Amino acid sequence: MGSRIEDYALLSDLHTGALIGRDGSLDWLCFPRFDSPSIFTALLGNEHHGRWLLAPVAGTVVSRSYVGCTFVLETVWESAEGSARVTEYMPTEDRRASVVRRVEGLTGTVEFKQELVIRPGYGKVLPWMRRVNGLDGHTALLAVAGPDAVLLRGSELPRAVDHKHAGNFAVSAGEKVEQELVWYPSHRPLPGPLDLDAALQKTLDYWTEWGSSCSHDGTWAPFVERSLLVLRALTHEDTGGIVAAPTTSLPEDFGGSRNWDYRFCWLRDAALTLEAMLTHGYETEALQWRNWLLRAVAGDPEDLQIMYGLSGERNLVENELAHLPGYEGAAPVRIGNGAVGQYQADVVGEVLVALEKLRISGGKEDHFSWPLQQAMLEFVERHLNEPDHGIWEMRGDLQQFTHSRVMMWAAFDCGVRAVRDHGLKGPVERWEGLREKLRAEIMEHGFNRSLNSFTQTYGGTTTDASLLVIPQVGFVAYDSKEMGGTVAAMEKELLDAHGLLMRYRTENSDDGLTPGEHPFLACSFWLVEQYAHSDRREEATVLMDKLVGFANELGLLSEEYDADQSRMAGNFPQAFSHLALVRAADALHGTEQLSMEADART
Repeated sequence: MGSRIEDYALLSDLHTGALIGRDGSLDWLCFPRFDSPSIFTALLGNEHHGRWLLAPVAGTVVSRSYVGCTFVLETVWESAEGSARVTEYMPTEDRRASVVRRVEGLTGTVEFKQELVIRPGYGKVLPWMRRVNGLDGHTALLAVAGPDAVLLRGSELPRAVDHKHAGNFAVSAGEKVEQELVWYPSHRPLPGPLDLDAALQKTLDYWTEWGSSCSHDGTWAPFVERSLLVLRALTHEDTGGIVAAPTTSLPEDFGGSRNWDYRFCWLRDAALTLEAMLTHGYETEALQWRNWLLRAVAGDPEDLQIMYGLSGERNLVENELAHLPGYEGAAPVRIGNGAVGQYQADVVGEVLVALEKLRISGGKEDHFSWPLQQAMLEFVERHLNEPDHGIWEMRGDLQQFTHSRVMMWAAFDCGVRAVRDHGLKGPVERWEGLREKLRAEIMEHGFNRSLNSFTQTYGGTTTDASLLVIPQVGFVAYDSKEMGGTVAAMEKELLDAHGLLMRYRTENSDDGLTPGEHPFLACSFWLVEQYAHSDRREEATVLMDKLVGFANELGLLSEEYDADQSRMAGNFPQAFSHLALVRAADALHGTEQLSMEADART
């Protein structure tokens, strides 16, 4: 069984990610891409489904941290006989799909154990393993299964023991043991050895240089920096696609069935990530994402999807893996995502809002990008009156969700401003007419005057957290009376006993699933942003401090948080949580600066 979600660290090589627990067990790794079948799958089952354990026989973790603003992990262990440091990373150079683990003796002598269980195909395939002579003249351990080959190099190789490889070794002060596990296509020759010292330095240099460009100096700057690093770590280096998380089927409700594959690129999440990157000076990454978008959605606008694969793949059929019991028994384990076929009317709005911000920051439209945006606006117009599944991917009946309608309004608003403010060509009068028509319709059907609140759906009487996005796109002001009433209704209806905001009340909603989930962290970060912009800064600060306190010691956040058990839930680390953290911190930092300026004037 896997560790608690918050006990995991993420390693990334900008192509895939590994999760390593505080116990030294590497329990999740897909090679060579985020969305490839995993070779270590203990996270969703047990050690028999694949893992790589490296830890003292008897010892405790005394510290664990990333080296500066990198994804190089350092863990210091202590035992009765001494102490040792384990350094783990995925090389970011040389196009190499590998994990390196270095053990260094600090004091005394520490005995380490290791256990290697390689199981390609999401823990189902038993590979053929043998010892081979590596290109460096040393013996290596090779596993082959179908298209996958995995080679372990190092001075202390484990030996075969009952369908796994295991062994012990000792390190004394000043000694070092290094191992590299490298994946390659099985039809190709053995990869050559890696200069591990050079690889470590290059990896440190890459992340340090990237992180040094982060522009934020507010109270929560360390959390913003790590969140931006996470967003970069979840971005595929070649394609520019941004995965929502590197994992699948970590449960939103422990023991429940709300278990989804998040190793794909949601247009919504990616667009919001682009906004966060732009705010903090990463224009190159924003342009790379725009180019990914242009490739992914190219073609007939009627074929527009809410999500794509890392390279823009469209076929993301959802399947269940019956051989895996799931994280803490939460089944089914799913690969692929059935929501790919949903119509979510808000998505075009999020994309166009992000691209409008890219224009404002100086990004130039080319012969492809603006015509594509025009085509997306035509798509919105053709589907103007259709109900949808909504931002939360409801699997029940389609409805007219107020948030979706507001984002359609935002799409036309961006089209209008592209023409009026940036001099682009388009049917601006028609877009202005559709924008105003939507505004009138939303205020008539999506705002309940007797409750003084926007509602989840047209004609409804309940709220959902997505309504907090309404002022973010400028439909009304944060401090408007409409948002004041809406927030009051949310606080009464959606806040749980711990002061966290639920997406919506699943027990009162026809979402097509069994009720039950924990608060989505992004929703509470949205509430921080709302408080900060509506003269409730003290409450915003209290809530922000609580939320960042849910991050593990490495600054990583999952999708949800179970405050009753003080543990994370959902896929991890979650891009949506981290980008919402950045927005919340930016809002608080902005209001902090305004307050300081006001104090200076008086």
